[in-house]
Amino acid sequence: MPNKKGKFKVGQIFTSIIVSLLFIAVILFLAGDWFWIEGWVFIVFWLTMTLSIGIYLSVNDPELLAERSKMPGSDNQKGWDKYYQSFAYVSLIAWVIIMPLDAKRYAWSPYFPVWLKAIGGVALLPSLYFLFQSVATNTFASTMVRIQTERKQHVISTGVYGFVRHPMYLGNLLMLVGTPLMLGSIYGLIIGLIGIFLMAVRIIGEERMLINELEGYEDYKKKIRYRLIPFVW
Repeated sequence: MPNKKGKFKVGQIFTSIIVSLLFIAVILFLAGDWFWIEGWVFIVFWLTMTLSIGIYLSVNDPELLAERSKMPGSDNQKGWDKYYQSFAYVSLIAWVIIMPLDAKRYAWSPYFPVWLKAIGGVALLPSLYFLFQSVATNTFASTMVRIQTERKQHVISTGVYGFVRHPMYLGNLLMLVGTPLMLGSIYGLIIGLIGIFLMAVRIIGEERMLINELEGYEDYKKKIRYRLIPFVW
């Protein structure tokens, strides 16, 4: 059994590396410039995020990796959420494709000043932190809105979950705003802002489920006041 488990981990990591290499090729091909500095910064961010999370979970929490690998509509996912999740995946692909076309190949957007691009690039650092720490801290950090009764899900209130109630969404917010600012893509920013609005709607629906179905979440909500952005919401 240990050998099979080890092979599974190696296979997961190898697959992640192949997908990552294809990701690099697609971004730079769409941009039409293999020396696009901002594009390379985004690539480094994306690869660091996906590979670090994938390798960490493969080694330390394979159950969560399996949970996060499930397709929309699996298990007891809320019916409305499977539509959100499917739309989010399609939107993410469109976002990644449109930005290099907009910011580099066809230059649909006007020039973004260096200071604005720098702000976008800096935003990716806390984004990476919140995204990684969310899965490292919370073994129930599913991609689906559902209660994992088979894994005895309970409230997690430590680490980044002591900062805001939805730190992974905060990481996504910083990524959805920071990336198009850094690349210089208005269309990417528009898609990102739409994604943030829909994410906020999802948070409201998810919290209704957690209050009704997860013991202790009401008390956690009183302790950690803010859902997404401290002192704002």
